[in-house]
Amino acid sequence: MLADATRVQIVWALVGQERSVNDLATHVQKPASSVSQHLAKLRMARLVRTRREGTTIYYSLDNDHIAQLVTDAVFNAEHAGSGVPGHHRDTAQLAAIHREVSAASVNGVSPTGRRA
Repeated sequence: MLADATRVQIVWALVGQERSVNDLATHVQKPASSVSQHLAKLRMARLVRTRREGTTIYYSLDNDHIAQLVTDAVFNAEHAGSGVPGHHRDTAQLAAIHREVSAASVNGVSPTGRRA
């Protein structure tokens, strides 16, 4: 289920927060229809759950184990790259990165994939 890079990005974007399809589409830079199909598969696998507010459906991770799984996978991938992995930086650096990623996501810029 998580062999698809877009699904990993979607699940990573849902760690610690819920998001709408349009927000996720902007975040992963894919069409909303494509993201919606990925979310349907993640939902069938019980990796994500939904909450409706008016006409908007918000997605979140189904449980903390899924968040831990994707966090471990991303952190492991960070070790494969050069330099200091993002999760080994001090708290101030991580907070700054998180603010930059959040701002970039809101502005539709591709985020770095690191989290605080």
